[in-house]
Amino acid sequence: MAIKLFDTMSRSTRELRQRAPEIPFGMYCCGPTVYGPAHIGNFRTFLLQDVLRRALETDGINVRHVRNITDVDDKTIRRSQEEGKSLAEFTAVWTQKFHDDCDALNMLAPHFEPSAVAHIPLQIAMIESLVKRGHAYVAPDGSVYFRVASDPDYGKLARLDLGELRTQATNSNGDVNAADEYARDNVADFALWKARKPEDGPNFWQSPWGEGRPGWHIECSAMSTYYLGETFDLHGGGVDLCFPHHENEIAQATCACGHSESFAQHWFHSAHLMVDGAKMSKSLGNLYTLADLEAKGFSPMALRYVLISGHYRSQLNFTLKSLDDANSALEKIEKGASRLLAKAGITPEEFSQEISVNETTTAWGAFEPAWNALCDDLNTAGTLGKIFSALAELGKSELTKSEAAASVCGLAKILHALGLKIFIKKKSDAAGDNVPATVAKIAEDRWAAKAAKNWAEADRLRAELAKLGWKSLDRKDGYTLTKI
Repeated sequence: MAIKLFDTMSRSTRELRQRAPEIPFGMYCCGPTVYGPAHIGNFRTFLLQDVLRRALETDGINVRHVRNITDVDDKTIRRSQEEGKSLAEFTAVWTQKFHDDCDALNMLAPHFEPSAVAHIPLQIAMIESLVKRGHAYVAPDGSVYFRVASDPDYGKLARLDLGELRTQATNSNGDVNAADEYARDNVADFALWKARKPEDGPNFWQSPWGEGRPGWHIECSAMSTYYLGETFDLHGGGVDLCFPHHENEIAQATCACGHSESFAQHWFHSAHLMVDGAKMSKSLGNLYTLADLEAKGFSPMALRYVLISGHYRSQLNFTLKSLDDANSALEKIEKGASRLLAKAGITPEEFSQEISVNETTTAWGAFEPAWNALCDDLNTAGTLGKIFSALAELGKSELTKSEAAASVCGLAKILHALGLKIFIKKKSDAAGDNVPATVAKIAEDRWAAKAAKNWAEADRLRAELAKLGWKSLDRKDGYTLTKI
């Protein structure tokens, strides 16, 4: 069954295919702006993109995955100067943190991860082409702006009425577009190059228009076409990027290249994450990072399960309880898998979820419905449901060893496609019986507070444990105390 996915541009569900065996499926995904830790809303988008890539590769499609790093914009410059660090030193810390979180969440590394700073000459060349073709103009201060009126196709992705477009201050999610804080003067045109300002400090580069730095949008147009070609297969990002970022990318790329051929053949947008029924914000205290949730005793695999558990085009409401439910679900999968493995004569240690790219087998066994659900517009919720149904049915069936082995293969492939790991060894209590009575009592009180869903008290007691040099690793059935 071929993988089908909804395309934002055509507003239809279309089949994804490799154009030719020698041409990799080009997949560009907008990456993080590295001025702080990525939050779980960011990771919902990145994880769904990871699942899509895994599904394509499981289907035997050769993928070339590119994800950029935005390491120069208003926020990175401002924060680096506040901390008294060079831009490179500051962004390197948060880039590494992002990579660490990706590894913890079992995300595949992109084949190319270009940074904006490292590709400024490419961006300047694209801006020069836009100026030469009459699609951009130089302002008196040396800034360069894209002339939206010069592109008759502008607005087709987000279905914009250009007669009503007066500003790019609000994105397609209805939020203030603060990703690049240049003055818009209430006009539709957007910055390609920003003239140097005193507050930029030492963060500027030479250009034909004077000292300055790129606007936010141009980096993705320049780097995607460089690594994937003037037209490629799929572009992904959160729904908030549909306008203005992706709309501007299309305009920049097609106008600079001088043709009307599609920039990306398919547009993949995921809906944003809600937390406790509200949008994430620092003021509400519901903007979680992976580190925040690990500090509460939750595992990265439980977070991965939650963030991929809802359909990508529907808002997902995240709660701390959903992480407990995810732990229960993963344990249920482990128990069902253990029964199946026993019938196949395979030990959990021998069970491997990893499959070689482009080395597929037709063996899905009872998990073919789960794979079909994933192929149907990346229906991760339906896929998880089919996994549980298959495990339950297999648990009641009298299987031959070969029949069980076929289903083990199917289970391995579908878990690989979802990026879910089971039979992960749990950390043991490194301190043995040498847990001080005071520490043990605080841990017991914290567990009771968590069971009562008194999160504030549980957090307070967790902090008390940390002060004493201990942390609690929670499971569904209890916890393990380890020294920090």
